[in-house]
Amino acid sequence: MSQQERREAVVRELLDAEGPAVVPPGLHEDAVRRGARMLRRRTLLRRLLWLLLLAAVVAFAVWAAEVQPWVEPPSRTTPPLTRW
Repeated sequence: MSQQERREAVVRELLDAEGPAVVPPGLHEDAVRRGARMLRRRTLLRRLLWLLLLAAVVAFAVWAAEVQPWVEPPSRTTPPLTRW
């Protein structure tokens, strides 16, 4: 018997079973509570990541405005002084 035939046999047994499966009481409330908790955590994590990204952008902008990496640094040596 192949794997597919076994799966089909299991599905046929489930479909031929009498009535719906017994679900423990309170399962729906537990699932709703866990789902709401997961959603709150995901929302909080997303907001924290956006805040971190904003802080990084602001820090980079302040650094770039202060250091001005696009400007060539001044020369540290002076040209030789010649007589006029």
